[in-house]
Amino acid sequence: MAENKVTFGLKNAHYAVVSVDDETGDVTYGTPSKLPGSVELSLEARGDMGEFFADNKLFYSEANNQGYNGTLTIARLTDKFRQEVLDETLDESDSVLIEKQDAKPKHIALMFEFDGDQKGTRHLLYYCSVTRPNMGSSTKTDSVEPATTEFTFLAKPRTSDSYVKVSTTAGTPEAVYNDWYTNVYEPAPAA
Repeated sequence: MAENKVTFGLKNAHYAVVSVDDETGDVTYGTPSKLPGSVELSLEARGDMGEFFADNKLFYSEANNQGYNGTLTIARLTDKFRQEVLDETLDESDSVLIEKQDAKPKHIALMFEFDGDQKGTRHLLYYCSVTRPNMGSSTKTDSVEPATTEFTFLAKPRTSDSYVKVSTTAGTPEAVYNDWYTNVYEPAPAA
């Protein structure tokens, strides 16, 4: 299959809750859950160009990859996400979600897909910390324009192996591509 020439569209946002072993630092993931209603996603690279000057010139430079600052806009956060990731508590007696000041949001892996002219490219950010979402709505007018929910996140290198992100390519096997949202993808160990 040929490589995509262009990228457009966003769909198939999923998340998986991260668990880190306190002793070994090993990272494991829960089963991915769909985050429906993807509207927009932006990623801004984090990291500087380290520069060292000597002999009256730029003597050495190196890029520093610290992951991405991201923003995801979706139709609405699911109650499941609010409980599993944002650590909101469900009052079982009245089925009311409670946000507490001392909530401990969980890290997640974030998966999503950009359409292309040949085939969608699937992406995975391994270790993201998320913020509480912004909230808002406005008066309904003649046009029905639904409100959206936006939250920011930091996708950083995971401590176990410094992986930040992976993406499918034109050569990705069908089995890997089709199972992208079943489990968090892990590369085969180096030989």
